[in-house]
Amino acid sequence: MVQGVVIIPTYNEIENIEAIITAVFDLSTSFHVLIVDDNSPDGTASKVREMQEQFENRLFLEVRTKKSGLGTAYVHGFKWALSRGYEYIFEMDADFSHNPNDLEKLLLACQNGADLAIGSRYSNGVNVVNWPLSRVLLSYFASVYVRIITGMKIADATAGFKCYRRIVLETINLDKIKFVGYAFQIEMKYRAFVKKFHIVEVPIIFTDRTKGQSKMSGGIIREAVVGVILLRLRKIFNTL
Repeated sequence: MVQGVVIIPTYNEIENIEAIITAVFDLSTSFHVLIVDDNSPDGTASKVREMQEQFENRLFLEVRTKKSGLGTAYVHGFKWALSRGYEYIFEMDADFSHNPNDLEKLLLACQNGADLAIGSRYSNGVNVVNWPLSRVLLSYFASVYVRIITGMKIADATAGFKCYRRIVLETINLDKIKFVGYAFQIEMKYRAFVKKFHIVEVPIIFTDRTKGQSKMSGGIIREAVVGVILLRLRKIFNTL
């Protein structure tokens, strides 16, 4: 049985979806792919259904009724994957900002003892391509801020390219996840950290999307800033 499934949340990714799925299936390691689509009006889900005929029993699709946020899409995918017995469960973006070739590096890290492997932009310098300096600084210092507030020794606290061993997702109460944007990525790492799972950062090169539209917004940034403080307070008061 294939032990790893790559969860890719989508909303209006018709320009990227065929290429990203094909790239994963072209790897020497066999992965399954789950697309969690938020009813994209551009036909993303229809393209995935078309590709399911080519990748039968390897490519899966869950379509939700509306755009409900990154965090809830991943939680939906996590529950789907846990119910089907996968040992290694990945998060990856659809837009090639995460290189599919690095899936094998994350898998190897977990096979070698990590409970959570993070594809890290900042664990070995700053490895970001095509971002304006302002965006790099925002992302980098967001991770510094998270480290100061939470005490996590993670260089890339907002990273969204990850591999979990299933025990991590079984242990974390997914129904208690509060956040939906970048704060979701921080929250998942913090909950794993609090549970004392072994977290490893794997250096990657992050390349900004060249097709489609970014989902970044001011609301997502505000959620992350406030969310970090709330996470720490919940830990202090034992309500996390």
